[in-house]
Amino acid sequence: MGTIVGIFAHPDDESFGPGGTLAKLAKTNDVYIICVTGGGAGQNARTKTTRKLSEIRKEEYRNAAKILGVKKSHCLEYEDGTLSNSLYHEIAHKIESIVKKLKPEILLTFEPKGVSGHIDHITVSMITTYVFRNNPQIKKLMYYCILNTRREKYLDDYFIYFPEGYKTDEIDLEVDTAKTFKTKIQAISAHKSQKEDADRIIKSLLTMPPREYFLVRHQ
Repeated sequence: MGTIVGIFAHPDDESFGPGGTLAKLAKTNDVYIICVTGGGAGQNARTKTTRKLSEIRKEEYRNAAKILGVKKSHCLEYEDGTLSNSLYHEIAHKIESIVKKLKPEILLTFEPKGVSGHIDHITVSMITTYVFRNNPQIKKLMYYCILNTRREKYLDDYFIYFPEGYKTDEIDLEVDTAKTFKTKIQAISAHKSQKEDADRIIKSLLTMPPREYFLVRHQ
């Protein structure tokens, strides 16, 4: 049994992205996750409430983490959409403090383009890379990525620029998530305030083989 820490930008990134892999790893390892923002700028399908969206999303994040088998979830509660170079060192210090206590062998985050090109994702990828390189006791860094295949048009409308994925010969690790696919779907569905995105992602996942892909870096 080992220790693995997943580091993400928003509540739901852990489920919408490598949720199947996290659930699979959690069966034989201690898995922890860190979310940098509270997700307050996301959509809110729960319109009949006076609660702040960030509070709702943090609760959904904790629920999803339990479904995935995560041992503990952390949230740094930065403002959604504000991650930039002015916060790099501050965020890195907070993440590094958690990581040094947990002493993981593996870190897991977005690939350097942030998968979707989201600036928050890219910032978290850069910070995680820094933490990895600055702590030689961490043996491996797993960058979650997607294949360079045809994507739905809504992505081009939603993002100002959606970067290309990776060719199969660029992928270092392909994880078969068939046995944890239902768990991933349940975790995605736990993010009820993000129902529109969740439903769209689930619909897309049902058309594809249950696989998740990673670039891998070693010390």
